Amino acid sequence: MSETERMIDSGRRRILVAGALLAALGIVLGAFGTHGLRDALSERELGWWETGVQYQMWQAVGLVALGALPLRMGVAAAMIGAGALVFAGSLYAMALTDARWLGAVTPLGGLLMILGWLLAAWRLAR
Repeated sequence: MSETERMIDSGRRRILVAGALLAALGIVLGAFGTHGLRDALSERELGWWETGVQYQMWQAVGLVALGALPLRMGVAAAMIGAGALVFAGSLYAMALTDARWLGAVTPLGGLLMILGWLLAAWRLAR
């Protein structure tokens, strides 16, 4: 195996691990929202929580798919993963606190996810 192949394999493994960890955390947070926060949060706040979990899980699945490809997707995957954490994290924090200003941060995470997926599409098309 060449050095380039080893680097690609190592990068793919990191993307797969990140996707799996993001999914596991999404499951934990989804269950916590459903069972632990149902009576503590308003319907609106639970909606924010659920939106965060949904976006986090979709990005996790996407990262696992990208990690399964024999291409270098490190930058795209990093943008997608960081975007998912910023997007979902800001919604989780907003649901749990009175920091409504975090609603201004959420679109930055969305933008990172969009740019990451556009970069992935570009890499796939080349």
